Order: sequence, then structure tokens, then C-alpha cells
Amino acid sequence: MDFEIEKEYCRKGYKMICGIDEAGRGPLCGPVCAAAVILPIDCAIEGINDSKKLSEKKREALFDEICEKAVSYSVAMATAKEIDEINILQATFLAMRRAVGGLSEKPDLALVDGNRKPGLDCEEVTIVKGDAKCISVAAASILAKVTRDRYMKLLDERFPEFCFAKHKGYGTKLHYEMIDQYGICEEHRRTFLKKLFGEQDGK
Repeated sequence: MDFEIEKEYCRKGYKMICGIDEAGRGPLCGPVCAAAVILPIDCAIEGINDSKKLSEKKREALFDEICEKAVSYSVAMATAKEIDEINILQATFLAMRRAVGGLSEKPDLALVDGNRKPGLDCEEVTIVKGDAKCISVAAASILAKVTRDRYMKLLDERFPEFCFAKHKGYGTKLHYEMIDQYGICEEHRRTFLKKLFGEQDGK
């Protein structure tokens, strides 16, 4: 993956271009996490790709390299409570706005994974499957994924009965079995568990 997309916009006059992506829209538990990354054009980061295509070990190594080489980066979250209050799409956009707000350099263009604009204070361009096409978006996908996985490992220490370190909050067979056995915790997304929630309330 190269900087072809970023260079195209540089030629149009943009100087600070950030990539934005999220991790954790689908799980039953935990926050949705978003990252914004501004990379120097043509900086060398070998092996960068869509975070879902990389091993955990590779993501961890790339996380450190991206943070070291980035002009600026920021990672932010929207909580399970916020997801329940405003829905997952709006919570994702909230996390993205928080991430961009945390950058030390203000971007004049954001390349956003997907097909919906989060409503940033700069120009936005959406790129479907951007994490597989655009190096800045791929970098953001790695920072978001690693940060969220680390958060879920911390949750595993608080709530060991749910085995969060294994499934990261996704709706696996194991996770549903643990919910059936122990109910739900404060980090579960109640709107994602509507069918079970009534039953859990009754416990």
C-alpha cells in the first residue's frame, strides 16, 4: 500500500491529510474506538494493511511504528452507554470527532473509511473499504483496533467471568454462554442484547 490517494489530494492543495477509521462497531460489549492519523507523505512503514488482515503481533508492532512516525495521531472512544443512548452509528461518528479533536495538528482534509461522513470541522472524503486502499486509513484502523483490544483485555481483568480477552466482546458462542450464565455487566451494550435484556433484568 502506498500514498497514491494522499498524493492525489496533495496535488489539489491539501497539506494536512488525516486518515480515520474505527474498530468495534459489531461487538456486544465495550466501546467503539476511532483513530485519526496524519502520516508524512512517503514515510516508510512496511507491512501496513487493513487491521483485520494482520495478526495481533503484527498489529502491535505496527502500532508503535505508526505512533513514532506520525505527524500527529489520536485515538478516542464512545462508551457502551453512549452507544445505547445515541445508537452505534452516531457513537462511531462521536468517537471519530473526538479523535480528530485530539490531533495536535489540525487537518484540512479527512479520509474516512466507509460511506458516511462523521461531521468534522474539516473537509471530509469517504472511501469505501478505505482501510484496504489508503495507507492513512489503514494506519488509523490499526491504532483503533489495537487500542480497543487492549481495553477489552483490561475489562477481562475486571470481569474475568466473561472471558473478554478471548472474544473481545464479539458475539461468539462462548460470549453468549457467559452472558447466559452470569447476566450482563455495565460494559455490555443493552441495545445489542434486547432479546436477552428482559431476561437478564429478571435475574
